[in-house]
Amino acid sequence: MTRLFDDPDRFSEDQLRGFAVAYPEYVTVVPGGVVRTRPQGAGRVAVVVGGGSGHYPAFSGLVGEGLAAGAVVGNIFTSPSARQAESVARAADTGAGVLFSFGNYAGDRMNFGMAQARLRDAGIDTRTVLVTDDVASAPVQRRHERRGIAGDFTVFKVAGAAAEEGLDLDGVEAAARHANDRTYSFGIAFGGCTLPGADSPLFTVPDGKMAIGLGIHGEPAVRDADMADAPAIAHTLVEQLLTERPEAAGPRVAAILNGLGATKYEELFLLWGHVADALAEAGLTVVRPEVGELVTSLDMAACSLTLMWLDEDLERWWCAPADAPGFSRLPLPKTSDRPRALPDEIPGAPLTEGDTDSRAAAATTLTALRTLRTALHEAATELGRVDAVAGDGDHGRGMTKGVDAAVRAAEEAHSRKAGARSLLSAAADAWADEAGGTSGVLWGVALRALAQELGDTGRADGVRAAAGARAALDAVTSFGGAKPGDKTLVDALDPLVDAFTAGVARGENPLSAFAKAADAATDGAAATAALTPRLGRARPLAERSVGTPDAGALSLALCARTVAALLGTG
Repeated sequence: MTRLFDDPDRFSEDQLRGFAVAYPEYVTVVPGGVVRTRPQGAGRVAVVVGGGSGHYPAFSGLVGEGLAAGAVVGNIFTSPSARQAESVARAADTGAGVLFSFGNYAGDRMNFGMAQARLRDAGIDTRTVLVTDDVASAPVQRRHERRGIAGDFTVFKVAGAAAEEGLDLDGVEAAARHANDRTYSFGIAFGGCTLPGADSPLFTVPDGKMAIGLGIHGEPAVRDADMADAPAIAHTLVEQLLTERPEAAGPRVAAILNGLGATKYEELFLLWGHVADALAEAGLTVVRPEVGELVTSLDMAACSLTLMWLDEDLERWWCAPADAPGFSRLPLPKTSDRPRALPDEIPGAPLTEGDTDSRAAAATTLTALRTLRTALHEAATELGRVDAVAGDGDHGRGMTKGVDAAVRAAEEAHSRKAGARSLLSAAADAWADEAGGTSGVLWGVALRALAQELGDTGRADGVRAAAGARAALDAVTSFGGAKPGDKTLVDALDPLVDAFTAGVARGENPLSAFAKAADAATDGAAATAALTPRLGRARPLAERSVGTPDAGALSLALCARTVAALLGTG
């Protein structure tokens, strides 16, 4: 939000113009904000929402059928003026009166209040419902002092649905007040937001901390706490709201897990899984949850949880259809009475019980995988840093996910007395399936090719191991298409295999031959620094990668050295 602007002082007007150009079928600009392009029918109450800019989809994105009739748009985090509120209300009014609804902030109260007085003087019946959902902003005994945050949305949604249903102004006002009385929100911030044109955020969160009790205008939080993981954050959010459960409230709730601008949807979905578990543990049934951005705060890294405790009317209004630029709700699709037939689980690699020699080789293989797990976890950050020079920076994470899965699969196979081929095949498939990406599948095909040569009977001697190494290289080059000089893991794998197979062919001790091969792989990986990538993760930014070795070659050389050191001490 701080990067794209023209004149920072006109940010609000400029973004509103672009918004209306993007959604002409929904909204039309009027002085002070926007109204529906297709007006409501006569006799429908006009729900007019509003506040400062910087909160999209609130407020302009919520103008549409089943929601608001108009939105008043002020400057960033600033109340619109009384004249702006009056202008939008007049444009939205169909003769049945206007309901203003907005968060409980002093500037909004005063300006909308003045607009309400002017409208009433002009003969337009106007009411106001303040949203007071933020439990962190005042104790329950002074709930009327609480500010509005993401609970704005539940109140707007209910009011809009009640108006669409044809209730008169008294009825729409009562519905909105009832929704507010049953709505509670609590939020946590991880970083502040930055105003357009500013060079620093409105507040910062210390490293290793999270801010408890956020506002949506860049206000400092109530307190800082140590950063927690997603399950702990979910329980913090849920437990805080459960303490505010209204008397005689039933078990059905509407829920919003809201992102405030810089918390990504994938993070919110992950967190929602834990929130949903916590709500279920509390005996609550969630009705049509919303996970995403509904009331934001520019680029704030934060999230909030909102619960509205439902009764029959609130549930009907909450579930009612709506269609606006920033929110759409369709009726739930009809479901069949017959359960959907799901495909059978994909069977794992077949396991064959090995003879004594092969099971001994399998045990050594498992020990090697466990040792690789330790080494790759220790190197993950550095591998990610190298990968990020010209790639996406995920190589270290992918390698640790792959080796972790391989160890789990190998341990399961070992417990079933699998031979070396079966155990390593299971590990290979698990590595490929869990790691994903190019490296994951290449490690999978390499280990599987090696496994086929080891067999489930007899000793895994140097000849078998050398044949397996050559098969692994052939599988990688055939499957991935890379060759030496392309700046990929092949630049470490090719010298590793050449040195090892040549040493075994000369009659060298296989362990000594592999140690020399690991050195060759290390030299090959280092030499990739001078190469320009022709395939793989770094090719799109080829010149940037010159001077930095390939992360895949580095990780393969690391694994070779780790196994060589293990075998040398065995």
